[in-house]
Amino acid sequence: MPIRVQRGRQKNGGQDAQALGRSRGGFSTKIHAKVDGLGNPLHFILTGGERHESTQAEALLGEQVGDYVLADRAFDSDDFIAFIIDHGAIPVIPSRKNRKIPRDYDAWRYRERALVECFFNKIKHFRHIFSRFDKLASRFLGFLHLAGTLIWLR
Repeated sequence: MPIRVQRGRQKNGGQDAQALGRSRGGFSTKIHAKVDGLGNPLHFILTGGERHESTQAEALLGEQVGDYVLADRAFDSDDFIAFIIDHGAIPVIPSRKNRKIPRDYDAWRYRERALVECFFNKIKHFRHIFSRFDKLASRFLGFLHLAGTLIWLR
């Protein structure tokens, strides 16, 4: 008779609970961020490195949607565009290359999306963030909020 070893739940919830996942770059965490019109952080969500950005888009925006929502081509889906319009905002998202009927967008306003990229550049100056020393996602998210606060205070 074979002996069965029963595995219990992992103490900290495993890789998924700790926002860790395998991607091309290796074992990583993806930071999803919402910033205001000045590039200051408003909200963060952590996922594993293999998750696509658009899966967290609606949760990231929540009920606080401004006048415009700027995002890159990865967020060009009919469901997300409808979500933005239903909340009374104007989507400034270029169409993906494979879309049969391209949507129009304000190219001048889209240039402001660089503020998000500048924000990610600012948080990568914190060694604790770019190397993720923390095992637990809650601690990593806590330090991410601390870095966001320091960016707000500059």
